[in-house]
Amino acid sequence: MSEFIISTDSTVDLPKQFLEKKQVPVVSLSYIIDGATYKDGEGLTSKEFYDKIREGAMPTTSQVNPEQARDLFEPILKEGKDVLHIAFTSGLSGTYNSCRIAAEELREEYPDRKIIVVDSLCAASGGGMLLYKALELKEQGKSFDEIVTWVEENKLHVCHDVTVDDLFHLHRGGRVSKASAVLGTIIKIKPIIHVNDEGKLIVIGKERGRKKALQTLVERMEEKSKGFENDIVMITHGDALEDAEYVKGLIEERFGIHNIMINPLGTVIGSHTGPGVVSIFYMGNRN
Repeated sequence: MSEFIISTDSTVDLPKQFLEKKQVPVVSLSYIIDGATYKDGEGLTSKEFYDKIREGAMPTTSQVNPEQARDLFEPILKEGKDVLHIAFTSGLSGTYNSCRIAAEELREEYPDRKIIVVDSLCAASGGGMLLYKALELKEQGKSFDEIVTWVEENKLHVCHDVTVDDLFHLHRGGRVSKASAVLGTIIKIKPIIHVNDEGKLIVIGKERGRKKALQTLVERMEEKSKGFENDIVMITHGDALEDAEYVKGLIEERFGIHNIMINPLGTVIGSHTGPGVVSIFYMGNRN
């Protein structure tokens, strides 16, 4: 059985130390803010980045291109190893397609090697959850093909429940109308969002007030996770650690799960959600 590597991109929002320890190659998306271009998660601290947005900066983002993907994959293939790449959802970025193009080209040049690019249909630590589980399977001795099959069969069971603090960022991304953003901000409406089966962010509900919105995330988890074993839950936040810790406490109390990973939301996805976002990720029925 050939050796293989599981790779991904920067949007999985897992700690750099974790990815290095697990020897996961990562290709980075990038963001532009105040005229400067940085790789995802670099250049500015999370607080600096979100403070700039609070002060009026409007960052933009760039996807991975095929050449960058090729630069990630080819050294692994040259070592005689196969590649399983878990990519950011095609519903929010062209990064998956760039990786697919690079993989197709490299298959012709390295016909003895396997290179599979999976459209995770996940965002942020949803992709991180899928990667985490795939790495666990590899450590258990599962084969390349077994892991590919598991990932494809389970990627739509990775649940994303999200709330944001400011509707204007969703308006800028075309998720809500300007009128809804203005009215919602005045009456303190907080949207509840999930990632659908096409890997796109969809507003599915609204709550009055921040605390109620955070509680709703956990209530949805109770409903959607029935029948699924969750030995880990992931939480991401956009410079809202106190709220993330509050949600962690609710999950511990309600489910008895203590393996909960809290990570800052990366700069690329944070460019579109703004500060104050809180998201939870777990295995369940995503529909």
